[in-house]
Amino acid sequence: MTRSSITRPPGRSLVALVATDITHGYGDRTVLDDVSLTASPGRRIGLVGDNGSGTSTLLRVLAGIDHPGSGRVVRPENTALLEQDLRQPPETTIHEVIEDALTEVRELAREVQELAALVQRIPDDAALAREYGDALEVAQLRDVWDADHRVARVMRGLGLDDFPRSRAIGTLSGGERARVAMSALLVRQPEALLLDEPTNHLDDAGLDFVERHLCQLPGVLVVSSHDRAFLDAVCTDIVDIDPARGGVTRFGGRFSTYLVAKRRARFEWERAWRQQELERAELELSIASGGRRTGAHPRAARDNDKKGQSSRDGRAEAAVARRIRDLRSRLALLDRDGIAKPPDQLSFRAAVGAPPEGSEPLVRATGLAFEGRVGPQTFEIRPRDRLLLSGANGAGKSTLIDLLTGVLEPTSGQVEYAEGVRIGVLPQDPEFPADETPNEAYGAAASGDEDVPELADLGLLHEDDLDRPMGELSEGQRRRVALAMLIAGAPHVLLLDEPTNHLSPSLVSDLEDALDAADAAVVIVSHDRWLRSRWTGRVLQVDA
Repeated sequence: MTRSSITRPPGRSLVALVATDITHGYGDRTVLDDVSLTASPGRRIGLVGDNGSGTSTLLRVLAGIDHPGSGRVVRPENTALLEQDLRQPPETTIHEVIEDALTEVRELAREVQELAALVQRIPDDAALAREYGDALEVAQLRDVWDADHRVARVMRGLGLDDFPRSRAIGTLSGGERARVAMSALLVRQPEALLLDEPTNHLDDAGLDFVERHLCQLPGVLVVSSHDRAFLDAVCTDIVDIDPARGGVTRFGGRFSTYLVAKRRARFEWERAWRQQELERAELELSIASGGRRTGAHPRAARDNDKKGQSSRDGRAEAAVARRIRDLRSRLALLDRDGIAKPPDQLSFRAAVGAPPEGSEPLVRATGLAFEGRVGPQTFEIRPRDRLLLSGANGAGKSTLIDLLTGVLEPTSGQVEYAEGVRIGVLPQDPEFPADETPNEAYGAAASGDEDVPELADLGLLHEDDLDRPMGELSEGQRRRVALAMLIAGAPHVLLLDEPTNHLSPSLVSDLEDALDAADAAVVIVSHDRWLRSRWTGRVLQVDA
């Protein structure tokens, strides 16, 4: 055996992951700007931020996969990032994937066993005893003797215990491969665990297991997720890397605590900005009026006082000039270092023209069905109604949306619409021409309506993205464009299919607030656990 085959400092315990002044980008686009983060053992940090703010990039930098343009990362020796798919060849078996993840754990267990035997043979070797103690401490920290039991628990918890371990990963679906990748990382149990959207492809049982498992880990955990229920269940701290004001901000507590603090911070930001703008207006008014003489007309100077009057006038003009210079300096300072205007929050404006009067239904479905995909449904949608379509996967919820919009013709039943009612639809996967820009798509949806706000004023996209081709935008950004087009149409009825997909947690919260305040009736299909657990409107059970 080669002694100390696993490198480690003597007497080592769990250590923190520390990133200092990280700046990183791609080409001429800066994604992370002067970001610092400390993740201590036992703390479970959730990264949140606007779409494109760099949470995934930060995780890759923390893992050492990407090297920052500037800054420094000190990470635990055993740091691992969950990747959404497996890198092994398709013929690799599930057993081989798991054993590969356990390579270091197995090696550490063998080293401890061999060092223990050496210590028994050479009990007076102090250096050997210290080496054995160090190895034993690391082995205990890594739970090496629980590895096989951990494999069984993890595979069962992620719904993989019925899969033959001899099965090749190339025969698995994308979701199944993602769960095998998650299993490999959890059984490895690194000292610093980095997760990017870990709840994808997990059912409720899998989500419950992963949340409980992560809460029991002793080391570092940093996770980026759009799943608000997951963040609330797992995280001890939330780090918002949205650069809108002040860069990275850390909030102690769960995600629900973060939301309260975020709203308070937004209120304080808006108040400080309004106070600044009042000061700006006063400065501009003072500059505009500072050169004009006010008050009574000066008396005519006597001949023997003309020289003194001239001197006084000169001093007064110099004082006015100094004052105007000071005022302009203060105004320039506000322009350079002042508080940025808070971005506009998403809102659904009132429909153009009043919705149909009274409480008569806007939409009435009678025996509406599509053979093999959705069973007969009878319901009404009234003004300001709130309706959640619920049902198992494949029960026909999205099909029902298509029936209501006329995308599909029902095999039985009918849909009736109130006269003049406008229907707005947000599909799961909105499609746009790759070369079309957000401004062009939104302009076409607005159809020349002068009351429709400019896309830039909605706070949904950064200014730099307004004229970029859709093909260059992320899924989340394209979904924002689809939301904007929905607003431009000013519908009386909103039909939303998985509206929170691909949106940042903060924007989703704004969306929910906007929907709650909207004059339109709202019909939603959603698997979002956070949204569903807080739903206060009607629920329609949909069955195939």
